[in-house]
Amino acid sequence: MRTTRTKALVPAALALLLAPLATACSGSAGAAGSTTVTVTVGYQSKTINTVTAGTLLRSLGYFEEELAARGKKDGITYEVDWQDYATGAPITAQMTAGKIDIGSMGDFPLLINAVRGKELKQPTHLVSVTGYNLRGGLNTVVTAPDSKLESLADLRGKKVSTSVGSAADGTLVRALQRAGIDPSGGIEKLNQQPSVGASALQAGSVDALSQFVAWPGQLAYEGRAKALYDGAELNLPTFHGVTVREKFAKERAGVLDDFLRAQRRATDHLRAEPVAAAESVAKETGLPAEVVYLYNGANGIATFDPSLRPELIDALKQDVPVLKDAKLVGDVDVDAFVDPEPLARVAAGTAEYPKAVSARPELWLKGQARTQTFDSPRELLKAARGADVRAAYVPDAVTGTLWFADKAVWVAEGPELRAFVTPAGAKAYVAAHQGSGARIVSFAEAGTLAS
Repeated sequence: MRTTRTKALVPAALALLLAPLATACSGSAGAAGSTTVTVTVGYQSKTINTVTAGTLLRSLGYFEEELAARGKKDGITYEVDWQDYATGAPITAQMTAGKIDIGSMGDFPLLINAVRGKELKQPTHLVSVTGYNLRGGLNTVVTAPDSKLESLADLRGKKVSTSVGSAADGTLVRALQRAGIDPSGGIEKLNQQPSVGASALQAGSVDALSQFVAWPGQLAYEGRAKALYDGAELNLPTFHGVTVREKFAKERAGVLDDFLRAQRRATDHLRAEPVAAAESVAKETGLPAEVVYLYNGANGIATFDPSLRPELIDALKQDVPVLKDAKLVGDVDVDAFVDPEPLARVAAGTAEYPKAVSARPELWLKGQARTQTFDSPRELLKAARGADVRAAYVPDAVTGTLWFADKAVWVAEGPELRAFVTPAGAKAYVAAHQGSGARIVSFAEAGTLAS
C-alpha cells in the first residue's frame, strides 16, 4: 500500500475564527475542534477503470482544487490521504473501521462493502460509477501462451487462480455454470491476489487465471498469456463504482460533492484526451500505456460515466445470488445501498454523458498524440502495414470487446476479415459459417490479405 498526503491551505487568521466548526473526517484526522480535516480515499491504482476516482483524479489534482476552494470559504485546511490497494477487500475493511471515507471497487466487492458496512454499523452507499462495460468485457480468463486449453469447458478439473469475491471471480462462476461445470467442485479454485495469480500462471502452477482489468490485457500484451474466455460472452454488465461511509456523507456532504464534482472533471478529461490520460495513468502505475488505452481509450473496453444507470443497478441485483451461493453475503438491499442524491446535486443542469457505442478498429502510431479509427478491421490492417505502429486494436466480431490486433484470432471469410478475442470464439464463428469458406488465419496472413 502506498499512502500520500497533499494539503490545501487557508489563511491562518480565518482558520482561527472558524476553528470550532471543524471536525475530523476519518480516524487519521486530528481531534475535534482542529482546523484541519483529512479526507481519506482508498483506490486501486492498477484497476484502471477506476482512474477517474483514483489514479487519474489524483494526478490531475482536481479534488484538491475543489477542497482548496471550499477551504477559502469555511476557513478549514483540507488534506487528502490517498491510499492505494490491489483489490477492494482491504478498502472495505478500512471503511468499516472508520479509516477510509471514500473508496472505489468493482461490482461484487461493492456488494460485500454494503453487507460488511451494515454488519459493523458503518453503513456505506454507492454514489457513482467509474468505468463500465455493458456486456461484461472488463473481466477475462487467460491461460499460458503455450497452453493446450481451447475453451472454458477444458477447465474441468484444472487449477484456476482468481480473487474470491471479486468481479472476475463472479465472471468465472457464471461462465463455468453456463459451461455445465460446478464452480465449487468442478475446478480447483485458488484464491490469490492478481499479481500472485499472474506469477502462478507463468510458473505453471495454475492452468488459468480469471482476473479483472488490467491484468488480462497486460499479460496478453507482454506475451505472458492468451485469452481463453471473454467476459462479454455473458452479456451482463460489469462496472466499478465509488462507495462512501454514510456518516461521512452526512457530516461532510459538501466534501463528498467536491469529490464527485472532481470525478466528473476527471471523466471529462479522459473522454476528451484519452491518449494523454492513458500516458498519465501509465506513468503513475508503471503499466504500459498501450494496455491502459486498451481499456480506457476512445474505443476502450471501459466506458467512463459516473451515472448510476438503471441497467448497472439491475446487474448489481443479479450479482447478489452469485455471492449468496458462495456464502460471501446474505441478503443485500441494493436499493438502500444506492444513493443517487449526491451525484444528482453535482450533475444538476449538466448534459448526460452519451451511452457506450460499438467499438471501432483503432490505430496508434508511434510519436502521435491522436489515434486513427477505421470502419473495418481490413482497413486498419491495410493502414498498419509498413507503418510505425505503437498499438493496433480491433473489436471482437461478436462481443465487441476491444483487443490487440496482433493477439486476436483472425478469421477470413471472402473479402471480410474478422477478429476474435479467443480461439473458441473464432472456431464457433467458423463452424456456424461453413458454407461461406470462413477459415482461421494468422495475424500475418490477415495483414497480407488486407493489403
